[in-house]
Order: sequence, then C-alpha cells, then structure tokens
Amino acid sequence: MANPTTYFGWVMPNSADLVTDLPADFNVFGQGVDTSMQYLLGGTTGQVLSKTSGTNMAFTWVTPQVGDITGVTAGTGISGGGTSGTVTVSIDTAVTADLTTAQTLTNKTLTAPIIASPKISSTYSAKTAAYTFVSGDEGNIFSMNNAATQQFNIPTDATFNFAVGTEINVFWITGAGQPTIGAVTPGTTTVISTGATSATPKLRVANSGATCKKLAANSWIVFGDLA
Repeated sequence: MANPTTYFGWVMPNSADLVTDLPADFNVFGQGVDTSMQYLLGGTTGQVLSKTSGTNMAFTWVTPQVGDITGVTAGTGISGGGTSGTVTVSIDTAVTADLTTAQTLTNKTLTAPIIASPKISSTYSAKTAAYTFVSGDEGNIFSMNNAATQQFNIPTDATFNFAVGTEINVFWITGAGQPTIGAVTPGTTTVISTGATSATPKLRVANSGATCKKLAANSWIVFGDLA
C-alpha cells in the first residue's frame, strides 16, 4: 500500500484502505510499530536507555556509570559538603586561618614567624605615680616622673600570669624621686638584680632605663642602669 508514513516510518492506511484493505494494512502498520519498539524491550531496575549509533531508534539498555565519590563530608576547618547535586566546600574561618582575610588568632603558637609589615613596636606610657604592670603591658616601655620615690610593681602570677620570657621596660625620665622596681608581694614573687637591694633595685640617674624579664613562675630579673 502506497500510504502516508510517520516520522518512525510506520506505513498507515489511507481512507480508501479503511474500506478495501483494512485488515492487511493494519497488519503492516502494527508490524512496523512492533519492529520499531523492539529496542525498548528488556532492561532491568536501575538501567537507562543509551544510543548505540546515530540511527533513529537505535537504543540499548545500559547500567549508568557511578563515580567513586558518593558524598563529601566537611571535616574540621572545612564547611559545606553534601551527598547529592553540586557540592561546595570552603574554609571555615571560625577555626582555620585564611590567608585572604584579616583574622584574630587566639591561643596560637607561631613557630619562627616572620612579620614583614608592620614592624613590631612598643607603646610608651608616662607615669607620675606608683604603677603595677597589667595584662597588655608586655613589651611596652614606661617612664616615671615624680618629686618623691615611686615604684614600678610586678604582680603575682595569681593576679596576672605573664608568660615566661615577658619583658617590660622602664626608665626615669625626670623628677627628684628616684624610681624603684619591685614585687607587689615579695614573699610570693622573687625579683633579682644587681641593685644595691637586689629585690628592689633603683634606676641610677635620670634617663636611666631597665628591663624586667620573667624567668619562671613568680620569678623575675631586672637588668639595666641600676643603683
């Protein structure tokens, strides 16, 4: 039968065939459909249809390839992850140092650090009365100016536990009072020096300076221009 065809090549009966050759024409039509659809038969759970060539209706059932990675779990210092779709991971800056952002490091030990900028500098503070060192004074420099003798006081570890190796600098800038350096609680904190009184050395003259350095728990040495 020279009848119309479809995109699949199935020969379909025309209006005249519906009267004269209907059984035969439908037999041809049905066979064409069945032949075209044979590639869709078969397969099993989890399989998908895959093209075997550029020919129309050239399919076969295949098991899709599955990658080795089935999920990404974000460990310590990493945020994100997932078990499906597009997965993104990033640095968790709350617990991990990030070289691209400004961060504050707390309770971290830096091994042989090299600080290019800014250069480390100390803070200067002028005092006119007895002063006890507090947290944040590490590495700083203090002057004393008073008509009477005033003392730079080193607290006990119980008051503030400076790290071993801490240095604090002092000097006598002017004023008749000759500054001294000593412990708040001498029975607890040991101070040694080359001063006439080892535990409470004096700055020798105006413009004399000294360094207080912690040697161990509640133990300090003072060295510099002392009397």
